[in-house]
Amino acid sequence: MITPRRILAALLAAVAATSLATAPASAHERGVRPLPQAHSHNDYEHNRPLHDALEQGFTSVEADIFLVDGQLLVAHDLADTRPDRTLESLYLEPLRKRVLANHGVGVYRQRAEFQLLIDVKGDANSTYAALEKRLYDPRYSFLFSLYAFGHVKKRAVTAVISGGRPKDVMLGQKFRLAFYDGRIRDENDLGIGSDPRVTPLVSDSWSGLFTWTGDGPFPAGERAKLHDLVMRAHAAGQRVRFWATPDAAGPGRDALWKELVAAGVDHLNTDDLPGLANFLRAR
Repeated sequence: MITPRRILAALLAAVAATSLATAPASAHERGVRPLPQAHSHNDYEHNRPLHDALEQGFTSVEADIFLVDGQLLVAHDLADTRPDRTLESLYLEPLRKRVLANHGVGVYRQRAEFQLLIDVKGDANSTYAALEKRLYDPRYSFLFSLYAFGHVKKRAVTAVISGGRPKDVMLGQKFRLAFYDGRIRDENDLGIGSDPRVTPLVSDSWSGLFTWTGDGPFPAGERAKLHDLVMRAHAAGQRVRFWATPDAAGPGRDALWKELVAAGVDHLNTDDLPGLANFLRAR
C-alpha cells in the first residue's frame, strides 16, 4: 500500500537524488535534438532498448510488461520473457542515469517532455501494484510526474499506463506516479468529459477508426474525422496517439505521417526509428 509516509520519503529522495553528480552525457547525446512527436513502439524489440530511441531524439517509448514471480519482465508475449530483461534494467535505471547526468533537467539536456508508456499485460491490478512499488522506489521516484490531491507536478518522465489499465484503482488514488491511457473510441475517455489529470493521453488503433492506409487520396470524410478527434482531445488538454499505422517505408507511409502531422497528432507511432526521425527532421 502506498501511504503518505512513503510519498514523503519518495519526495525527499527526489531532492537528494537530483543533487548527485554523474558522468556527463556523450558528445553524440548532447547533440541530439528531441523530437516531440516521435514515439518508439515496442521499444524493447530494438537492439538497444531505450538507447536506440534516445539516440534518434525520441521523446516517447513503449514497454510491455508481465508480472512473473514478483518481477516486471519486458516482452510482447509471456513466452518471450527473460529474467534479465526487467523494467528496471531496460528503462528505469538508464533513465535515472540520464536525468542525473543532465542535473535533473530531463532526459535530454534541452527541456523536453518525455513519456514512458507502460503496456500492462496479464492481470491489471496485481501488475499495477507491483509497478507502483518500482515507481516509488527512492532510486526512481524523483523521475516521475506526480499526481497529488488533484494537482499534477511535471517531472522529467511521465509514466502512462496502457493495456491492462486499472482505471477504478487509479481514479481512487490521491497520490499517483502514473497516468491513464484512454481510448479514442470511449466517450468517457476522450474530450471535455474526461480529466487530463487522469487521462492525459488517448490512443487507439488506426485501422479500427480509418480505412485509408496512405495510398491514393485521403478521403475527405476521414480527414475531417481525424481533425475533429484531435481537436476534441486538445480542447480537453489531452494528447493523441494511433497504433497500427502503416510502418513499411514508402510513399504511403510518408503520406499518412504528413496527414497526422497536419492534424496535430501528438505521437507518431513507429518501429522504424531512423525513418521517422529523418521524416520529422526533414520537415
